[in-house]
Amino acid sequence: MILPAIRSMKDLEKFVTTQYSTCVILDVHIGHVSHYIQFLNQHQKSAFIHIDLIKGMSTDEYAAEYIIQKYKVEGIVSTKPKIIKRANQLGVKTILRTFIIDSNALKKSYELIQSADPDFVEVLPGLLFKAIENIHKVTGKKIIAGGLIEHPEDVEKALSAGATYVTTSSKELWKNCEIK
Repeated sequence: MILPAIRSMKDLEKFVTTQYSTCVILDVHIGHVSHYIQFLNQHQKSAFIHIDLIKGMSTDEYAAEYIIQKYKVEGIVSTKPKIIKRANQLGVKTILRTFIIDSNALKKSYELIQSADPDFVEVLPGLLFKAIENIHKVTGKKIIAGGLIEHPEDVEKALSAGATYVTTSSKELWKNCEIK
């Protein structure tokens, strides 16, 4: 299943016309968060907010607490275990984003996942099907594949490797991989 990645208001407007109910908001200015959330609420949609990518806001657990309490978001995305732990304490869903660039990064990601205890782990790049399968087996966590997902076959391979969701900003994939 696709988890649309939103990078602009234009993306958000397109997203609310789809069958998807939840998206991930990336690269948003702090001054626009309120408008994005209100717009989503008007269309009975929800969002995970990528705390690390909010421009103009500190990237710490206090920022996550503020966003969660102020906007009642579906969940939080971060690369930082402290933020994930705090969001867990506040009762929202969490996505720990991991970048697998080599075997050391893979080993370190296992430790971070165990420490942070997220609901989901986003593995980047999402074309690392072997890593997706291994991380799912080792940690037992639900996996989200993201990054460099460009074709429907990429989505199918990620899901076959054990990913629960695939994040993509490709509106073509949003159309071609609609909920079945």
